Order: sequence, then C-alpha cells, then structure tokens
Amino acid sequence: MKKLTVGLIQHDCGNDRAANLDRTIAGIRKAAAQGARLMLLQELHTGIYFCQTEDTSYFDLAETIPGPSTEQLGQVAAELQVVIVASLFERRAAGLYHNTAVVIETDGRITGKYRKMHIPDDPGFYEKFYFTPGDLGFNPIDTSVGRLGVLVCWDQWFPEAARLMALAGADLLLYPTAIGWNPGDDDAERARQRDAWITIQRAHAIANGLPVLVCNRTGFEADPSGHSAGIDFWGSSFVAGPQGEMLVMAEFDIPAPLIAEVDLGRGEQVRRIWPYLRDRRIDAYEELMRRYRDG
Repeated sequence: MKKLTVGLIQHDCGNDRAANLDRTIAGIRKAAAQGARLMLLQELHTGIYFCQTEDTSYFDLAETIPGPSTEQLGQVAAELQVVIVASLFERRAAGLYHNTAVVIETDGRITGKYRKMHIPDDPGFYEKFYFTPGDLGFNPIDTSVGRLGVLVCWDQWFPEAARLMALAGADLLLYPTAIGWNPGDDDAERARQRDAWITIQRAHAIANGLPVLVCNRTGFEADPSGHSAGIDFWGSSFVAGPQGEMLVMAEFDIPAPLIAEVDLGRGEQVRRIWPYLRDRRIDAYEELMRRYRDG
C-alpha cells in the first residue's frame, strides 16, 4: 500500500501579492520539512478574495498560465521535490478569465490544470462576474504522487463532480477553497454552515472510496465596496480517508500548514467491501441530465 504525506497550506491573505506568495511558500517549506510530497494551496491564495464585490479593476489581478506565480512555485517545487496544486486567477485572453487550479510537478513543470466548472453567484461570492465556467471537463491529472482529481471550492458541493473524477480513475480528490461566514451570523448558523461543508465532502470520500483533501483560507477580509460586513473565512482545512474518517483538521483561525499521511491503497480495500461503482444503475440515470423533473 502506498503511503503519501500531504501538506495543506492554510493562511490568511492581504492585498500584498508578494507577501501572500511568501506566506504560501513558507508554509510549503515547513510542510516539506515534515515529509510532505504533495502540497495543496487554498483558493486564489495570491490575494484577497476579491469576489465580494463587482469591480472591473480586479481583472488586473489575473495572470497567464504559465506566468509569474507558476514560475515562482515551479522553482520551489523543483527545489523541494514536491508536487504543488495552486489555485490562480487565470487570464486566458482579454475579457476571458478563469478560476484555475494548476498542478506543478517535482521538476517544476506544469503537468496539468483544471478550470473551475461550477461558478457561484451569491451575496459576497460574485464569481460569475469574474470567471468563465471551465471547459476542461472533469479529468484527473497524472503526477509522480498519483492521479489527482482536482476541483475548486463551489465544485465541492456537487456529487457529480466528485463521481466523474472517481470514474476517470482519480486516486484522491483535492479542493482548494475560500469559504467563510457572514460576521452577522449567530453561532448556531455558523455551526450549521461549517458542518454542512464538512459533511458533504466526507460524503464524497465515502461515495467514491477516495481520500479527500480540502484547503481553506482563514482570517477576516473586509468587503472592498463596504456594502457588506465582509467574510470570516473559517479555515478548518482537513483530510478525510476513503470511509469519510477524519484524519486531520486545522483550527478555524490558525494560519499553519496541516500535515497528514494518506494511504492511497486503502481505497481499493474499501471499494471491495462497499462496491458502489459496481452497483450503480447506469441504465436508469437518464433523468440526471435534466435540470429539474417537472410534474
């Protein structure tokens, strides 16, 4: 059975891109020193979560892939001999932007990327203004540490995305994330939201017999427009095993790398006793292709 030590780099972010990237790289170095060979970064880790408001000036934050961030992270990956999954604001062309996760191999080269497929448009999360839905499909990315089923944030609420990655042979599911509370929410509502977020992703692990890695940012970020109370990002990055068991979880308010050992061979054993893929009724699922079943 193949054991893999992973590092989830949870931290807060500010307006200084260089400082954010330095914070990320410092976390990668700490995780590598503890034996981690796969690094998962949080969603849009080079800056603030600018989607709290609609402002065309924020398109200036986007970068090409390859570009400055992938070059810098590639150098770190090659130096430390680690695989890095980084979430970036991709400028594909003028007026065409994506929320993209890029996978960097141990030699520093880009080995694949995933463009976020599900794009939210909710108060405080106005992503449809900035991001074009992904067009690369749900395809795992082959790396030296395994086949990575990379998805991004809002994708984590959709069982279809996780299942399609599993059906394509992913060894594990990874979710760079930026999610938090409205500061006006009471403690009971905060608990319900965070518990739902944890539960749905543990369910993906169970339903697909795969480990799940989730890296969320932490800290408070004000709404740049001043129209809302901002977002308290709830951290709580975690790693779950193929039966949904919680292997490790970060605190909600502590910026620190999270380290876990994942057994990539356990999924095979779990699937032998819980053969969901064998028992799927693919002959009876046509209705899933409909938006809603009226009447």
